[in-house]
Amino acid sequence: MSNGTSYEVLARKYRPQSFSELTGQEHVSRTLQNAIDSGRVAHAFLFTGARGVGKTSTARILAKTLNCERGVTHEPCNVCPQCIEITKGTSTDVFEIDGASNNGVEDVRELRDSIKYLPSHSRYKIIIIDEVHMLSTNAFNALLKTLEEPPEHVKFIFATTEPHKLPITILSRCQRFDFKRVPVAKIILRLREIAGKEQVVISDSALALIARKGDGSMRDSLTAFDQVLAFCDSSVSDEDVVTLIGAVDPRLLADISAAVFKGDTQAVLAGIKRVDSVGYNMRQFCQDLIEHFRYLLVIRSVKKPEEILDLADAELEELRQQAAGFSAQDIQRRLTLLIKADGEMAFASFQRLILEMALLKAAILVPVIPINELIEKIKLLETGAVHTPSLPWNAARPAVSGEGASVRPEPQRGAGQPVTAAEQGAVAPLPKAQPHGSHSDWERFVAFAVEKRPAIGSVLEHGSPLKLEPGLMEIGFPSGSYYLTSAQDADSVKDIQALALEFSGSATTVKIRPITPETGDSPLSLAEKKKSDLDLRMQTLKQEVAAHPVINEALRLFGGTITDIRES
Repeated sequence: MSNGTSYEVLARKYRPQSFSELTGQEHVSRTLQNAIDSGRVAHAFLFTGARGVGKTSTARILAKTLNCERGVTHEPCNVCPQCIEITKGTSTDVFEIDGASNNGVEDVRELRDSIKYLPSHSRYKIIIIDEVHMLSTNAFNALLKTLEEPPEHVKFIFATTEPHKLPITILSRCQRFDFKRVPVAKIILRLREIAGKEQVVISDSALALIARKGDGSMRDSLTAFDQVLAFCDSSVSDEDVVTLIGAVDPRLLADISAAVFKGDTQAVLAGIKRVDSVGYNMRQFCQDLIEHFRYLLVIRSVKKPEEILDLADAELEELRQQAAGFSAQDIQRRLTLLIKADGEMAFASFQRLILEMALLKAAILVPVIPINELIEKIKLLETGAVHTPSLPWNAARPAVSGEGASVRPEPQRGAGQPVTAAEQGAVAPLPKAQPHGSHSDWERFVAFAVEKRPAIGSVLEHGSPLKLEPGLMEIGFPSGSYYLTSAQDADSVKDIQALALEFSGSATTVKIRPITPETGDSPLSLAEKKKSDLDLRMQTLKQEVAAHPVINEALRLFGGTITDIRES
């Protein structure tokens, strides 16, 4: 700087110097203070937690509390020589050791030898080992005995981000304190306090962005704040914060989510274009969207989302407004699509396309009827509670005449009147088939042939009985068909004659003739008769379904259409 003094970063300048200044770790402060007040101070402590949550700061505060010249108290005075030396890191009785660079067994042996001597001018010798999980196995073994039975004038304080890497023999000899991630709301309060001391003008939304960038770490949040102040000086705008710390603008998340719920595909793709233009990583943006939709889902799913979500009051209120009008199910369906897209983006080179496809699909999702509403409507249908003016619920099915064709009068409809579901399902009855002769004897003979000679019987099912007389059987098959060729085979004719002899008891001449079924001059074959009967039965069934009052009311309630009808 111009005055020649070195600049001190905010993380060091505003480092907590007492338990009361420790943000977000009240459970640790209260326990340690109670232990000090009651004289139950352990000889070894283990502080665990994520980076930047106050482990080393707490270790220094505890060291000052134990060695303060004003006596062992639950808060250090921070003005006596002992407190000042510990704060500056120059105390000869408080050793701060980096476990990553002093992790050998020789380092621990030197430490073990030095702690035998009394402190030079303090109450305790305090050993603070940061990142203690980096010590080697031999170093841990060399420390075990001393750690279990240290001299009365020695206190150990270990700090680590990975306690699972410590041997159980070390863990069992320490009082463990787990440091929590600092809530966003508390980080914002601390940043607001620092902004006031630094005389910086900044909005709460900008502070929220910085706090969220820290991801629960007070030190990371202060580092990001430092970066913003270095660029903006005394006046900070929201746009500057978004640009400098690389965070996603919450307004962009809100705009895209609103476009998704409105089904505005144009706005959805325009939002993705904005994301790409500012250089955001597409997968990171997808994850931010997932988190945004998670906030909306929690807000719509619980009565007190503030107890679940780590959000500032202003952010929570804004999200409440965004979530209003949407059900939890609507949000969850779209959240599922984004989660699936995130998994696909991990292995794809065209990440923007995958995100666009997921958001477009989310925007055009068809609304679903809640299952409880469907069940309620079905109950109404079953109990007859829904009034159908056209037909009573106990109306009989339409009468069937002749060959089973339903007789239904043509409904009178005015100009422009829409066609009803029942009228859409109605089909004109098939013309009645006019048989050329009785099928009874022929059906019995074919059934006999199927039982005795299945191959011949399956061919005869496709033949038309042109003439059935004692001693003569004339059978017609479609011209050019496989069945005609098969039946005209000499062996087949002999087999049919043998079957006729066995069936009737008399010799029978069999003649095979080609016919043209389309002309209608020949009777139906059994296969054609079966198909005709099936078509007629399905025709009748369709007419009954189309006229049934319960089915019509169900179509009206659920807005459905009949796509298929099957006999049970």
